[in-house]
Amino acid sequence: MAIAATAPSSPFLGNILPFQLGKSSFTHSNSVCFFKVKALFWGSKKTVQPAADNVLSLGQFTLSGAADSQGDSGTSEKISISVVSSISAVSPEEWDSCSLDSTGTQQFNPFLSHGFLSSLEDSGSAVEGTGWMPQHIIAKDENNNILGVVPLYLKSHSYGEYVFDHSWANAYYNYGLSYYPKLQCSVPFTPVTGPRILVRNTSNRDQVFDILVSAMKALAVKFNVSSLHITFPTANEWHKLEEKGFLQRIGMQYHWKNRNYKSFDEFLMDMKQSKRKNIRQERKKIAAQNVTMKRLRGYEIKASHWDTFYKFYRNTTDNKWGTAYLTRDFFHQMGARMGDNVLLVVAEEGDELVAAALNLIGGDTLYGRLWGCLPGAYYANLHFEACYYQAIEAAIELNLGTVEAGAQGEHKIQRGYMPVTTYSCHYVLDEDFRRAFDDFLVRESAQVKLVMKLLQDDGPFKENVWS
Repeated sequence: MAIAATAPSSPFLGNILPFQLGKSSFTHSNSVCFFKVKALFWGSKKTVQPAADNVLSLGQFTLSGAADSQGDSGTSEKISISVVSSISAVSPEEWDSCSLDSTGTQQFNPFLSHGFLSSLEDSGSAVEGTGWMPQHIIAKDENNNILGVVPLYLKSHSYGEYVFDHSWANAYYNYGLSYYPKLQCSVPFTPVTGPRILVRNTSNRDQVFDILVSAMKALAVKFNVSSLHITFPTANEWHKLEEKGFLQRIGMQYHWKNRNYKSFDEFLMDMKQSKRKNIRQERKKIAAQNVTMKRLRGYEIKASHWDTFYKFYRNTTDNKWGTAYLTRDFFHQMGARMGDNVLLVVAEEGDELVAAALNLIGGDTLYGRLWGCLPGAYYANLHFEACYYQAIEAAIELNLGTVEAGAQGEHKIQRGYMPVTTYSCHYVLDEDFRRAFDDFLVRESAQVKLVMKLLQDDGPFKENVWS
């Protein structure tokens, strides 16, 4: 007998009709799904726990060499796959080599670096106690060289992900099953697109990629989780993962594109007259309020700046009824480890720091991340200046191609940030839920594409400027 469950909802679709699920492939004695880790995959059936204080071995695989001119098989190589409970188990040099090979120097992504991810863990921001239990997958060759890594977390909730699946969890609950724990392949608290399966550039790169994806899927089965989610991967990974049984989902963000501008005014000349006038008026109000804007980078950012910025950050999360995911120590550690890749836009009134916006600098992109101001303070248009206009000026100055201004916010469009597609992939173990979610995602994707087209057609730029 089919049982009705509450279907996922979409910000574009609203609530959709309940879907019907047949008999689930999960077996439970009651409505609560207890977390059980059954065994090492490809190993014995003894009960094990997730990697907590050690390395969890997942077995060995053989990489096939290329055939020679006579068609004979080339040499083969064995690689070992394991799970580590902390990124500290991997040297920064080896992790960053995997990351840089995956992106290329021009597309370097600072959020995938050992410095950023280790700051999240060492500061207590992304750890088991906050619902982000690191379970990073590592691939090594026979000489113990690391060939690939995957930033992976065992999650006990869906916060800090920016790809919303709370309604999916509700559907599981209404069906008498538990959605948590789940596996999450992502950069915690960071809706930034980038590679998620980080592989060294070797002749066996594609094979290592496939093995790491298979390891994630097998780990999901053996950990008895509901699902495995890969959020904000590249478009190339997104297409590859569809072939491996992942459901595909799209979302939308707002990015600014640099058309080889030499100045902010040159950028404004590409906009419609009304939008150009509005931006100039907003910027004039900053100086009229006796506010001075500065852009600080690397060594220019002192410990006192991070202490003050943490107060701003907490003011933002408290006012928006949000969660302060990041600790004070995170900002100090990240600033020290990321160096010149950090850009802090600060607003001062006299000698007092009144607001700031945190950015990270990549190979060809400026990533806007967090913003905050003094509790109780209000300065007209300061948020737009600090987060959007200063970022555009910095990107032009640094000759960067893109500014990513974070998730959500249609108000960004009239300030030059246009809709772009983001991606996520979802491996759902229960076949009935997989079919139901797949049907939902097809309809949601159609709505996202429609909204994006409408927003692009009514954009702030002159005709034929945006492409």
